Amino acid sequence: MKKVRITAMRQTVYHDLMERFENPIEHACDVREGQQWVAANGQCPQGLCPAAWQSMREFVESLAKGEGNFYDGWMQNPMSAMISCNDGFRPFSFYIEVME
Repeated sequence: MKKVRITAMRQTVYHDLMERFENPIEHACDVREGQQWVAANGQCPQGLCPAAWQSMREFVESLAKGEGNFYDGWMQNPMSAMISCNDGFRPFSFYIEVME
């Protein structure tokens, strides 16, 4: 199986939605832009947010098996994907790619 690099690219924060719907919380996310992890054997890398992993797991597993070209040409690099975590208030976008 191929190793897959996961890079935290960008976080978007919806302050208006947080104020309107979210209960105040002190700490929501430890991910930082530029942070990287390597998934070996299609498994969740240590230290990666479990909720983010659930959003990208199927893509990472497919890439690890050598599959790709999601949605018939969605990505310039067919052995990659851009996936966001499922936090509706402060989603992070992750670039996942097969390591050569």
